[in-house]
This record gives sequence, structure tokens and C-alpha cells, in this order.
Amino acid sequence: MPYEQHQEASYAQDADTIFQAGLKANEALGGQIVLSTPAKCHLEVKMPKTIQGKVLGERTYLTFEVRAQGEGRVAVVDAYPLDAIERKLMFGARKGVTQAVVGLFMEQLEHLLGAPVK
Repeated sequence: MPYEQHQEASYAQDADTIFQAGLKANEALGGQIVLSTPAKCHLEVKMPKTIQGKVLGERTYLTFEVRAQGEGRVAVVDAYPLDAIERKLMFGARKGVTQAVVGLFMEQLEHLLGAPVK
């Protein structure tokens, strides 16, 4: 399983609404904002080791971006594990942690925006 995770979902809402949902999803998961660029609908956060009471064992760096695609918008999430001094972890990551963080983030988005458009 690769350390880096990538996931996309299409939504009918406008880019600002999706970006605001991303900010709320981050808040719900307890992430620390590193960079927020609302004009570009870009967000970068550091996720803690424990999310919603689940001890995951590693910190995760997550980027969230909203891109235009035809009539709709696509929410793009990329993530990778961080080591103890918050550098990109290249080996020795726990299996499934980054995937779990991305899954939790996408669940929050779906809760806030409704089901993605197919």
C-alpha cells in the first residue's frame, strides 16, 4: 500500500461552498491549518495522531483543493504520513493510517455536502 494517498469526488455545489465544507471537515477532525488560500480554494493541514477518539499512531499532512471540471467541481485530497519532526515519512509508516485519515476527511465532506455526483 503506498504511503501517499489521493482521492477525488465531484460535487454540484460552487467552489466556495465546497472549500468552506473542507474547512469545517478539518475543524471536525482537529487538524491544524498550515496554509489556507481561499481565493485558490487550497488548504493544507497537519492532522494529529488521534482523530475522533481513534488513535492512529502517526501525524498526516493533508492537502485539499477544489478544481473546476465541466459544469461541476472536484474536491481533491492528497495526503502522506509525517515523521516525529514533521517531515514526509519515506519508510516505516503504519499500514492504512493515511488512507484512514483521507477516508475520514471525505466522510466529513460527504456529511456536509451530500453524496458526490457520479
